[in-house]
Amino acid sequence: MNRVLFSIFFFFFLSFGFAQNGKLISKKVIDITDTPVWNRISENNILKEEFDHLEKLDFFSITYQSDSLVIKGILVEPKIEGVYPVVIFNRGGNRDFAPLNLSTIINYTSKLAEQGYVIIGSNYREKDEFGGEELNDVLNLTETVKEIEKADPNCIGMFGWSRGGIMTYLSLKELDKIKTAIVGNGVTDLFQLIKDRPKMEIAVLAECIPNYYQNKEVELRKRSALYWAEKLNKHSSLLIISGKNDKRANQDSTTKFAEKLSDLKYDFEYQEFITDHFFSNKRKELDELVISWFDKRLKNAD
Repeated sequence: MNRVLFSIFFFFFLSFGFAQNGKLISKKVIDITDTPVWNRISENNILKEEFDHLEKLDFFSITYQSDSLVIKGILVEPKIEGVYPVVIFNRGGNRDFAPLNLSTIINYTSKLAEQGYVIIGSNYREKDEFGGEELNDVLNLTETVKEIEKADPNCIGMFGWSRGGIMTYLSLKELDKIKTAIVGNGVTDLFQLIKDRPKMEIAVLAECIPNYYQNKEVELRKRSALYWAEKLNKHSSLLIISGKNDKRANQDSTTKFAEKLSDLKYDFEYQEFITDHFFSNKRKELDELVISWFDKRLKNAD
């Protein structure tokens, strides 16, 4: 009898845990005037002209549940009442390097949010596997947005930068909820990354990926979209953006990936710019391209 009761309790607990994936735990307003980024975006305590669009937005720090863990993230909403398309933003970096913060979310998504989008992003769990279990922290955001009044959970796009590109490609493989996606200077082949940047293997991949040296071939392929392009959700679409002077992500690998997508007749576009990994001299063009793509493929899609 005790064994039966234990089994019932266990399965109830298990079901309850999984049902809570994505549950919004907290949502707290961020006062941008009281953050370190304020000094960069303001002058005489007034927003600089290139940042005056931030007046139309509300910023929040959030926590949500993912695999029984509490994950931190950031949310951006237009101040005007309404229900808006959602774009999940996937940060680059790893572990504590290049975390998702207010500065990052402003740089890459605030102009998009101003045009009528809810932006949400995860900082991933503390145990970063560089495209392993923390992928669930991205996937579960599709449940989190169901609790956000201004978000349309049936209209979700994704935007990944650098390592965030890996998370975006994996999401397009695992989910059918992403209507369209953009990847900027993403990595499509970790084998090539190791050749180009040997220190990345020792300092990042080997430290993050479980049992790395025992399962190197399998684990690198799992995270390299070049080897499974045919598994991307065929009902989605993709814009790939590449900086020709990028020293962090191999452009040849991205070109090969684009060729594979072309052979598969996947719905995508590939655009190159003469710029670096961060699009330092092409920020205006980047904003315009991102807005144009999501307006056409998400907001106004048939």
